[in-house]
Amino acid sequence: MRDRLLILSVFIVASCGLAYELIAGALASYLLGDSVLQFSSIIGTYLFAMGLGSHCSKYVKEERALGTFIDVELLVGLIGGLSALFLFLVFAWANAPFRTVLYALVLICGALVGMEIPLVMRVLNQRKTAFADIVSRVLTFDYMGALAVSLLFPLVLAPKLGLARTALLFGLLNVGVALWTARVFRHELKNPLHFYLRGGIVLMLLAGSFVAAERLTAWSEKAIYGDEIIHAQTSPYQRLVLTKWQDDLRLYINGNLQFSSRDEYRYHEALVHPVLEKTPWAKRVLVLGGGDGLAMREILRYPQIEHITLVDLDPAMTTLFSTSAPLVALNKGALKDKRAHVVNEDAGQWLEKNNGVFDAIIIDFPDPSNFALGKLYSVPMFRLVNRHLAQNGLMVVQSTSPMHAPRSYWSINKTLEEAGFVTTPYHAYVPSFGEWGFIIGAKQAGYTPPTAYRLPMKFLDTESTRQMFFFPPDMQKIEVEANRLNNQSLVHYFEQDWSRVLR
Repeated sequence: MRDRLLILSVFIVASCGLAYELIAGALASYLLGDSVLQFSSIIGTYLFAMGLGSHCSKYVKEERALGTFIDVELLVGLIGGLSALFLFLVFAWANAPFRTVLYALVLICGALVGMEIPLVMRVLNQRKTAFADIVSRVLTFDYMGALAVSLLFPLVLAPKLGLARTALLFGLLNVGVALWTARVFRHELKNPLHFYLRGGIVLMLLAGSFVAAERLTAWSEKAIYGDEIIHAQTSPYQRLVLTKWQDDLRLYINGNLQFSSRDEYRYHEALVHPVLEKTPWAKRVLVLGGGDGLAMREILRYPQIEHITLVDLDPAMTTLFSTSAPLVALNKGALKDKRAHVVNEDAGQWLEKNNGVFDAIIIDFPDPSNFALGKLYSVPMFRLVNRHLAQNGLMVVQSTSPMHAPRSYWSINKTLEEAGFVTTPYHAYVPSFGEWGFIIGAKQAGYTPPTAYRLPMKFLDTESTRQMFFFPPDMQKIEVEANRLNNQSLVHYFEQDWSRVLR
């Protein structure tokens, strides 16, 4: 029975070990920007540290293997459990050493996790368990635990508990394993009371932190964003934070500003009206992304529009912007309009299985900061968009900044051209973002910018429109690669461009 309990602890230990690795990667992507290089480096560092821990475990004396395993569990529970909360606080109050602290925690936690399995195997070996049985049983439960947490983390734990409380939950599980092991094997320990005492202290610390986690993370996020946080939510896809200062509402996704209510009209007027003003016959419009409903608000101002389909991956986003009173006031209830049909699905998959043709297509995806988003700006994706655009229709895509990210911007333009579009680039000044870029795509040449608008505008008029389609010498076209799925050059351009701008 004791052997079976020890083997069962391997399942929990493996779950906790992988959880800390996933939490570190997810937290880094939320706070520093999601990139394959970053996530890969954290995984690589963690696995390297596990190797060091496995090596160091051989220096533990045989008679100390069981006691050391319990101590390691307590340390893993303490350090891993508090890691996310501690990193939030470090990022909020001492931004500069965040990376150093992050990788230091990954190394320490990984080394401790690496010691666990070798120690368990040695304890089992001391109990005369056959070597083949030790290896097969330990590794079976190790891999089963990893599978369980890899499914639960993105689907249940992170969305329901958040990163800080998820880490604390697994920390409590590690401490539970330590206390459980000390209780079951108390007759084989020299002084089990010491293990109970240490375990009880760590257990109370983690439990107290679990209760206070929401308040502490809110406090740290307020320091990060600078304004009062009125809504914070972790979905399976992203971290949504809404802040307010006086009359300014701001939405952040994974720490990146998406809009400010004070000047978002500039962005959305520039995104929508140069297309719809030139397609007065448009009745059916497709919006990809734009789950905030702000682009839809502008589209619905045209009386001839009969149907809008909005495809946004995250139901948390569209639910928030269709139920929160200040946000519904901002988008004028666009997501609940009788002409609107909201679909929560991956845009590429939706385009693959639907055959509808649209007079205008508005693409308002987040910036291509990682490969998951970069595929939405790829040649195959834009070819799918082309297939759904009417012969005389127009599409437009937000395309990051031609000033601060010129290679990214012109790569999107090149990608659209390879997908069969005749492109017309333009840009607009949005105070919250600076100079921002858009690109219109058509199936045939001949697009000319509007010289007047049928609807009243806050920002657009004849002169501002003329300036949008003029590129000064410091924003001229440059030669870059198109964004293809096999290399996703756009994501690399994006990281390189913005790394030179952001501090």
